[in-house]
Amino acid sequence: MLTIALPKGRIAEETMGLMSAIFESEFKFESRKLILKTENFTFLNVRNQDVPTYVEHGAADLGVVGLDVITEQELDIVDLLDLQIGKCKVAIGIKEGDELDWSRPDIKVASKMVNITKNYFASKAVGVEVIKLYGSIELAPLVGLADAIVDIVETGATMRENNLKVAEDIMESSAHLIANKNSFFEKKSEILELYKLLQKAIATSEK
Repeated sequence: MLTIALPKGRIAEETMGLMSAIFESEFKFESRKLILKTENFTFLNVRNQDVPTYVEHGAADLGVVGLDVITEQELDIVDLLDLQIGKCKVAIGIKEGDELDWSRPDIKVASKMVNITKNYFASKAVGVEVIKLYGSIELAPLVGLADAIVDIVETGATMRENNLKVAEDIMESSAHLIANKNSFFEKKSEILELYKLLQKAIATSEK
């Protein structure tokens, strides 16, 4: 029996679709239920940012979460497989008409991704003050709270609607299958069996 933590929303639905395809059986959370039990699996429906925590602490053997979350949280887990779903980018956004001045010593950036932001600006040898926000990040440059934002971008529509533009891409992200280190040792055969089935399904879908 494997316990798998899934993020709520679109990635959970796409992951369930993958699982349904490989096991030829429908996997679906009912109404507002947070746990789904089947013969071989227990699925947990949790917040995206919480998936690696459930996995790292052993409450789940496996998890599905964006590479951006894995990178941001710097947790001690096994990154098994890129599932090729939930594709997006982490990007720097600024006001339309502005330019990002890398020579400034005091750039203020609003983001919930503090580590990714700090590490990227450090790689450019630029000092940055990160203001942590959890939502409506696009507001920050518009009201003078920050010079720029670092956020997830799928189509760029949200930025454009708020008179912002993408100044620079930081990284590409997609949903990854991750494993708890102890589980990977203790349940290796079960995990690798699922890994191979998912790998095959992904390869088939890409043809």
